[in-house]
Amino acid sequence: MNVTENKSLEQERKSRKEKLAGSFRLFSLFGFDEGNAGHITVKDPIREDCFWVNPYNMHFSQIKVSDLVLVNHEGEVVEGNREVNKAGFTIHSRIHKARPDAVAAAHAHSVYGKAWSTLGRYLDPINQEACAFYEDHGLYDNYTGVVHQLDEGERIAKALGNYKACILQNHGLLTVGGSIEEAIWWFVNMERSCQVQLIAEGAGNPRLISEEDAKHTAAQVGSPEEAKRCFAPLWERIVNAQPDFLK
Repeated sequence: MNVTENKSLEQERKSRKEKLAGSFRLFSLFGFDEGNAGHITVKDPIREDCFWVNPYNMHFSQIKVSDLVLVNHEGEVVEGNREVNKAGFTIHSRIHKARPDAVAAAHAHSVYGKAWSTLGRYLDPINQEACAFYEDHGLYDNYTGVVHQLDEGERIAKALGNYKACILQNHGLLTVGGSIEEAIWWFVNMERSCQVQLIAEGAGNPRLISEEDAKHTAAQVGSPEEAKRCFAPLWERIVNAQPDFLK
């Protein structure tokens, strides 16, 4: 690796860590934090067998770049001096291993995602935003407790398949992306889509968008490029409001 390539990778590492720390602040801002549950990970561009994750039992609203922990696929802390959430390692290590294209993954016990997950159903195409997940999300229809066994992490990864998201029954939501921007926007969008469908079904029987129009809309709102565009104003918001996370 020459000096230019190394410098470029170092810059990419710095960017990914900043986006990761900022994303925890966004999750807290949106109320996606729940005690010590929830984790977001991003692959390290230099050590590709490792990923950055939040320290265990540290509130999302307090996380800074310097707090992030680098862990390998065996669960060993490579950089950082804090403990890692065992369930977070179990789920994310299996996802990153099964999905080399998934640069980032997000999981949290958000209120509407948890509520919708109890139904053991896929989201329906009832509005424009929900179409981002049309024929592009899985369902892990099992729950056996806190995910501490690697084989369950593997089953979750299998249920995710090649999709951008997965509903974990009786548990919550999981999203992935080829960038952290994608994984975060899909999570925000999916949580709100769960909220909308719960409200709509509470009021009546929502009308579904036709298969043809749902597929067409999915191509418009479900692309990586669109996710990055939607993430951009969220990033600007958190950088301006809480710049201390960049330290």
